[in-house]
Amino acid sequence: MAKRGFNNTEGSEDEPPKKKLTAENLKKGLRIYSFLGPHKAKFMLGLLFLALTSATALAFPWLMGELVNTIEQKDLDRANFLGMILIVILIAQSFFSFMRIYLFVNVTENTLRTLRQRVYSHLITLPMTYFGNRRVGELNSRMSADVMQLQETMTTTVAEFLRQFIIIIGGIALLTYLSPKLTLLMLAIVPLMALAAVFFGRFIRKSSREVQDKIAESNTIIEETLQGIANVKSFANELFEIVRYNKSTDEVVNKALVVGRYRGMFASFIIFCIFGALVVVVWYGVVLSIQGPMETGDLVSFVLYSVFVGASIGGFAELYTQIQKAIGSTERLLEILDETQESIDLNYKPAARIQGSVAFENVAFRYPSRPDMLVLKDISFTANRGETIAIVGPSGSGKSTMVSLILRFYDPDSGKITIDGKDANNFSLTELRNQMAIVPQDVLLFGGSIRENIAYGKPDATEEEIREAAAKANALTFIEGFPEKLDTLVGERGVKLSGGQRQRIAIARAVLKDPAILILDEATSSLDSESERLVQEALDKLMQGRTSFVIAHRLSTIRNANKIIVIDNGSVVETGTHEELILKEDGLYKSLSKLQFENA
Repeated sequence: MAKRGFNNTEGSEDEPPKKKLTAENLKKGLRIYSFLGPHKAKFMLGLLFLALTSATALAFPWLMGELVNTIEQKDLDRANFLGMILIVILIAQSFFSFMRIYLFVNVTENTLRTLRQRVYSHLITLPMTYFGNRRVGELNSRMSADVMQLQETMTTTVAEFLRQFIIIIGGIALLTYLSPKLTLLMLAIVPLMALAAVFFGRFIRKSSREVQDKIAESNTIIEETLQGIANVKSFANELFEIVRYNKSTDEVVNKALVVGRYRGMFASFIIFCIFGALVVVVWYGVVLSIQGPMETGDLVSFVLYSVFVGASIGGFAELYTQIQKAIGSTERLLEILDETQESIDLNYKPAARIQGSVAFENVAFRYPSRPDMLVLKDISFTANRGETIAIVGPSGSGKSTMVSLILRFYDPDSGKITIDGKDANNFSLTELRNQMAIVPQDVLLFGGSIRENIAYGKPDATEEEIREAAAKANALTFIEGFPEKLDTLVGERGVKLSGGQRQRIAIARAVLKDPAILILDEATSSLDSESERLVQEALDKLMQGRTSFVIAHRLSTIRNANKIIVIDNGSVVETGTHEELILKEDGLYKSLSKLQFENA
């Protein structure tokens, strides 16, 4: 039996991508610093403290060597002086480090706040075509995992990268000054060992991730089994699941033992390399000291610089990887900012109310994600002000696409849509959508209170307006039944409310918006009889005096529509009232009506 429910790529959306450090990619990555804004001075000051931190770090081994040399010089005053200087250096380095970290954190948090706000503001104003080609998980990853990667990089990684670079260059220069011969020996041993340790460490981390994958696989078995416990017991498959889980956990142990073996070898290798290199360098330094060219204190300085340089080289590869990830994260965020926005007016002030007449004139449409498939073909009809237009047809015939075009989520490929006799493209999107409202089949409520969800239709609504809208939507009675009334939290996506209650909240939201054009997308199709009655009553009140487009599977709800448009395979096949269409013997509407009547 095949393994179920586990995918080794799971969570890959949250893993920031790595990019090679090319001149072009580096240029893109540096665009992140264009968001510094008023914090550029703090950033430059942080770089200054970074340089001072590195300088004091490089001064420490030199002064330590000089201090040791006073033993042979028998110079107590110089020893005391150097001891005081070292204390001052340590105090200064502590202060410089604090200021560097504080400034970089300050700059990073403010920069990333600006970036988050800019990206979200841009994202929320992108057209529906963009969201049609993206998964929510991917976009959420860009706003969370990628920003977190940048936070770590800007706060720590960049500073450490520059500091380690200064220490490596400065350390090698000072090592060469102290002893060119010993420096050549050190450079022949220490960097190679450090690089070997880095690559060995990567292999260990990769193996450790494989262990985590195996653990995730065994956890998936637990989750699946407990979620489907009724199936497990009804098929008497307890033994099968136990064997499956045991096999998975055995694989975890086997993989972990292999990793443990490599970890032991790695630890032994590191110990041998570090102390072996130290022994070789110190031995050769002692030889040089005995022969006379090198003082004891210089040897101490040399060993300390070697340790500094070796540690910096060892940490360089990991820092390089982090910067690669940061560049990948930056690119993914900037890709959003480079997308073309809709013409949304965020400072829109309500203009004259539209009348609400709508006309489709030879409209054809393909979704950008499916350019080879014509979804709507030569659609033409007129909806006069205040009329109720019902749109019916088989699933996938193009009903929802038509209302998406009315809302201008998309624009027609050919033909045009007019509002009050004017091309819909001549209205700003904000002006148009501010005078429309939709009550969908699957109502999405935001995770706040009932009050906040109703007020979404008019954010500045008064308490009286909210209550009045709730009453018109047949929602006030059940709202008053909750202890917290309008302040009742609806839960994520409104899960604490029933389907009928959610629909009535959505209707109240539409009532409060007071739209000229109303769209009802199968608003009662998933409700029980009592909920449907209450919702339909509320909808009947809401539709009065507005141009309404009603998509409905239950044809009984649209008998009183002024016009019924029947579409099939993207084309209008029948138009008329219920009484007219039901008389067409071979008509699709009559066929659908019969089918529903027989299944009722």
